[in-house]
Amino acid sequence: MDDTPTLAKDALLATARGRSGLGDFGDMWFIEPMDRYLESLRSEARLTDAGAAAQREVMVKGLVSRLRLIDDLKRHPEILDEKVEVAGIILGLPRTGSTIFHRLLASTPGMTAIRWWEGQNYAPFPGEERGSPVERRAAAQVMLDGWLGVAPGLMSIHPLDIDGPDEEIIILGQMFVSTMLEGMAFVPTFADWLSGYDQSCGHRDLIVVLQYLQWQDPSRAGRKWILKSPSNLPFAEVAASAFPDAQLIMTHRDPMQVVPSYISMMASLYGMSAEVPDELVGRFWIERLDEWLRAFEGARNRIGEDRFIDIDYRQVAREPLVQAKRALARFGISDTPEAEAALTEFLAGNGREQRPAHDYSLERYGLTAEEVEARFAAYRARYLA
Repeated sequence: MDDTPTLAKDALLATARGRSGLGDFGDMWFIEPMDRYLESLRSEARLTDAGAAAQREVMVKGLVSRLRLIDDLKRHPEILDEKVEVAGIILGLPRTGSTIFHRLLASTPGMTAIRWWEGQNYAPFPGEERGSPVERRAAAQVMLDGWLGVAPGLMSIHPLDIDGPDEEIIILGQMFVSTMLEGMAFVPTFADWLSGYDQSCGHRDLIVVLQYLQWQDPSRAGRKWILKSPSNLPFAEVAASAFPDAQLIMTHRDPMQVVPSYISMMASLYGMSAEVPDELVGRFWIERLDEWLRAFEGARNRIGEDRFIDIDYRQVAREPLVQAKRALARFGISDTPEAEAALTEFLAGNGREQRPAHDYSLERYGLTAEEVEARFAAYRARYLA
């Protein structure tokens, strides 16, 4: 698409200020990644007009949330007194069962997680009664319904629920860092730049957002947070440093299932707002996933094995309660009848068979089984032998 004011930085900032009636973004460290992302959107994302409008709205929404956060911090400095305890951070290649495992752990008494609706608008709307986010939940439902109207197959790929625990990259993406951005749009130049960018400012602000969410919902006091995101794989050291007491849970699944499943998901997401050939999506993502793993291997050695819990997708399928209890024990969550009842109730209502089948193939994306096997041989030997 052409370089129009639709995706111009100054126009986006001005729109956010006008919509919120506020002017202070706090520390504007995010301007550099914002500039880089906008440049890639304009030059290579192949957005449709509707896609450009959708991207603009997502960015403005995130900027408005930041303005409201900064304003609330001024009026309620006690937000920064909230004690946030992140017990676990789930990482791993995408499509490795991390979503169901995240939601399983979050269902346990004593645990909490970011909800999908909170990720979309983490700041209360004007006039919202504390602890009663009715309008934000309604806005999230409208957004989700719109997505499913454009791409009904998404539900078979990733279970979407406005109240379901979801990923912190939704929030970090609104700060223009995290792999959410390359999942929203085909931006290989930005993705390459992001690989070398210090994202610690984003995680510093993420801690504040968690304090903010905890302050908004007093029932979370004393609970332990469980975070989850594929973005934690290539940037494991950033997450490990931001939350030094958190256990790092790495989920594993055979790349022969992971790679085509994830590329199919990315093609579906891109297709909502752009025109990107399947072969281009396939080539970008097989190389990107390979790059993520190579970056992670060195990071894991530096972080130290004592921080990690490895979870095999096959074991979760066979004995989900056993695997959940392994992680919860490391968090200091006791194996009580109440905990087991909550885990069992969650599993009863969240089986894979309750969602439509997700069909995908390597050939559609110009890839072969031989290439996947070759690229991920070391990973399979280390974690799935």
